[in-house]
Amino acid sequence: MLIKLCSPEKKNPKSRKKKNDTNSIISTSNKKSSKENPDKYRNSSKHFQTPILPIYSVASNLTFLGGDRLIEVNYLIFLLTMAISSITIFGVLGNIMSGLLYLSPTNVFVRIAKRRSTEEFESIPYISKLLNAYFWVYYGFIKPNSVVVATVNVFGAAVEIVFLTIFLLFAPPRMKVRTAILVIVLDVAFPGATILLTHFLLDGDKRIDVAGLWCVIFSMIAYASPLSAMKTVVALKSVEYMPFLLSFIFFLNGGVWTVYAILAKDLFVGIPNGSGFLLGTAQLILYFIYWKPKSSRQASDGLEDQQIISEALISNPSQGKSEH
Repeated sequence: MLIKLCSPEKKNPKSRKKKNDTNSIISTSNKKSSKENPDKYRNSSKHFQTPILPIYSVASNLTFLGGDRLIEVNYLIFLLTMAISSITIFGVLGNIMSGLLYLSPTNVFVRIAKRRSTEEFESIPYISKLLNAYFWVYYGFIKPNSVVVATVNVFGAAVEIVFLTIFLLFAPPRMKVRTAILVIVLDVAFPGATILLTHFLLDGDKRIDVAGLWCVIFSMIAYASPLSAMKTVVALKSVEYMPFLLSFIFFLNGGVWTVYAILAKDLFVGIPNGSGFLLGTAQLILYFIYWKPKSSRQASDGLEDQQIISEALISNPSQGKSEH
């Protein structure tokens, strides 16, 4: 706005009309140029420079506002970008932690393959883990922006299928028949029918909610394993059957996915993993209460079998009490 320093003139209606017409032309041209070249006005905000993202196109029609309003828009986009980055980071960390948990019984099945016998081990924990993984894969694919939930459970389902195949190969005849029936019913027929009915009879948010509810139910059932291990530790007053590393990974897994659920505002991910985080914390507390130092030789001899015995007790928790 220009201020003319001169002596006052007489008011002339024609000159005022001419000035108003000129101002309106300038204003119109400024608005047009701001729409044609928004980058010019976008760069005028020097305090909040954000990377150009697809999100930016949503707010590009606001860039002609300029000034403080433009800074506010850029700041909101910056916060949204940071939130999305945090969700991705915790999703990837959750994939790593869950992958380690899925792989934790590997030495059990190496032992089964070497001895060509399933010994005292049960197949129920692995059947339930496979069932749980199926529903999380489905949930992760149908809910928008939840691919990280699906990816780790695709991996987990593949791992459990390998474990169950090894179990079926080396199980005694009666156990083999029983395990095969459970796999067909619980890992093929039931999830297949449930997912098909959910997918074709429901749509939108209802479909997502029902799938999420199934995930919560089977995840909570899966937590019977750490509860059994904790019960054994208290009964025997020994952490011999609850390996520290496994408990620590269980604790981290629950914590990472709980933070992910909070950032993504996903209640179905938050409920079971929040419970897992609390159980993991309780396991670590029990470990430090009942831990007793061993000699180096005893520690080296017992370390290899710790996870194996733990898996056996998870399958049949009463065995530990009878042995002692």
